[in-house]
Amino acid sequence: MSETSTNTLQYRVDGQEHAPVLVLGPSLGTTFHMWDRQIPELTRDRRVVRFDLPGHGGAPAQPFTSVAELGDRLLATLDALGVQRFGYAGCSLGGAVGLDLALRAPHRVASLALVATAPRFGTADEFRQRGVVVRTNGLEPMARTAPEQWFTPHFAANQPAIVDWAVQMVRTTDAACYVAACEALAVFDVRAALGSIGVPALVLVGSEDRVTGPAEARTLVAGIADAKLAVVPGASHLAPVEQPAAVTDLLLEHFSATGHDTGGLHAVPPVPGPAPAPAEPVPATPVVPAVPEEAEEPPAGRPDPYEKGLGLRREILGDAHVDRALADADAADFQELVTRYAWGEVWAREGLDRRTRSVVTLTALVAGGHREALADHTRAALRNGLSPAEIREIVLHTAVYCGLPAAETALGTVGRAIAEETTPPA
Repeated sequence: MSETSTNTLQYRVDGQEHAPVLVLGPSLGTTFHMWDRQIPELTRDRRVVRFDLPGHGGAPAQPFTSVAELGDRLLATLDALGVQRFGYAGCSLGGAVGLDLALRAPHRVASLALVATAPRFGTADEFRQRGVVVRTNGLEPMARTAPEQWFTPHFAANQPAIVDWAVQMVRTTDAACYVAACEALAVFDVRAALGSIGVPALVLVGSEDRVTGPAEARTLVAGIADAKLAVVPGASHLAPVEQPAAVTDLLLEHFSATGHDTGGLHAVPPVPGPAPAPAEPVPATPVVPAVPEEAEEPPAGRPDPYEKGLGLRREILGDAHVDRALADADAADFQELVTRYAWGEVWAREGLDRRTRSVVTLTALVAGGHREALADHTRAALRNGLSPAEIREIVLHTAVYCGLPAAETALGTVGRAIAEETTPPA
């Protein structure tokens, strides 16, 4: 087991020194032990590096803010090992890291295997609500539902020891790191950039995966130029655990067919020297399409705050709420005003953090008796990091300054919103 710094990851290395390097990335809520049953075969002629996500498997609880930041930590870890070029296989969140690296560091990734992976995982609302549930209830709700998310019913019924092991992996994960990972996945979206991935890719999915199933896998295959699809029968989300032999064979076939010279591992990182200039610089690929040339120019000297406000409004209130609001054609001008000035101008200012702005907003809505908006901003406050106890304390405080009747009504509204947002899935 490795020691880590704030910019590296906990890892384990198996296999012969100086052999080609294969890096294995885990899914959210698991540890690198999810790949244990692949190791004997993969290490016959490879050096395998497995890593843990922050706060997983006893790794230091140092949350990351984005998939790209996690990828940067992995590259720093590999740099410390002297690894420059490598094959990469990742499951779910680990697969998202592989997509990110193939886009931002294609000179490092020789070949790619994406297991139970998607270019966008569900919706932003789903992951932000999952974060709220964990922040409020801890990881027990996620641990309780992990078996049905990760395994087929037949496997779960016949392999109770493995199911118990999987549940324990979730229970021993740091909650703050799990929430941070949810928030990172909420904004992860590389659909528009898939065509820029130039490395050969195997897209591997369990036939029974209900989290990132065959439909998501086909999206990856359609978007990546050199990609092939492999569907594993009788497997769900954690296919490497449920069908280890089939997954191992597919990985061996893929990485052997796309053989790469990684240079192996070095006991001491190579002495840095002047890097040769690349023949053709690789341009960064924007995920968001550029503004068309014919688009109306914003006022000189000041950018239009609408798009920034819309993104912030969606992030805090959720896509479903914003979509409903914007669908009202009769209120289009009002919605534009709210988005541009309330969100793009005021909420976007750096003078107060989001938690503080939520406190101010809740207080003002209690005072004004705006029940519907109070419910919406109670949900937003939970996403902004306020706990249910803190929100109730805010309402109690308003009783002194806004009046007892206003606070009493607000408590009912707030209580219902908190219950809806924080109740774990059945």
